[in-house]
Amino acid sequence: MQTKSVSSIWQRLPPDLIARTASCIRAASEQALTKGEAFIFFRADDIAVPGGRFKRLLEVFAVHHVPLCLAVVPAWLTPLRWKALEDIGQKDAHLWCWHQHGWRHVNHAIGGKKQEFGPQRTPADLARDIQRGRQRLRNLMGKNFYPVFTPPWNRCGQQALAALKDAGYLGISRSCGSRPPSPPGLPSFDVNVDLHTRKERSAKVGWDNLFNELHQAISSGCCGIMMHHQRMNEAAFDFLATLLNVLAKNKKIQLVNFKDLPAGATCR
Repeated sequence: MQTKSVSSIWQRLPPDLIARTASCIRAASEQALTKGEAFIFFRADDIAVPGGRFKRLLEVFAVHHVPLCLAVVPAWLTPLRWKALEDIGQKDAHLWCWHQHGWRHVNHAIGGKKQEFGPQRTPADLARDIQRGRQRLRNLMGKNFYPVFTPPWNRCGQQALAALKDAGYLGISRSCGSRPPSPPGLPSFDVNVDLHTRKERSAKVGWDNLFNELHQAISSGCCGIMMHHQRMNEAAFDFLATLLNVLAKNKKIQLVNFKDLPAGATCR
């Protein structure tokens, strides 16, 4: 929940940012429409604590009338925090899709990549924590809670996927190409663009990679964009405003959240 490091690309914006963004979106959307429809959704992770950056994040989306999927860590949320979060977004409540981000966002993996819901844990423990998180969000959020599950670090094992399906979740959101695959009956609403947890050391390389990701994702017909507001600085907010402005003006693209994303619209 503390402030995270800021990726290299947010140390300096390209001088041709607006033109480059517009060109990328235009070309990608035209290519997508040759295959069918073009859907884009945004997913903001690690939500639970109200603050200045969170408030600004919702304000930017509200100004451009763009939906946002908010992945809430159940164990971090308290009644007072939820009241503050709800108040911040109340005016534009129809834009937000509040859903579940694990249980405690704690790593249980012994070696290897971090996972909260990986194969190292028993099926009973996995199902228990999934249900504890769901119940807590239901109790605090009421009808605002939407039963989609984003596992911390975008990873989970086969047993967790089975537990989510058995519990009646309406979807799971990980990284595009995640393994194991989601079972039939549990739609995947996966992200294929990462804005803020990037690891390029060079800003130029980072921007080239980001625009390539955006083009490939949008042209595939389904683009999921992952965000972390704790890692955003002034440059990151400026780019977000530019991106949302360009997208909102493009009538060929459908800007959605999980509630409106067709189950067959999957990333590639």
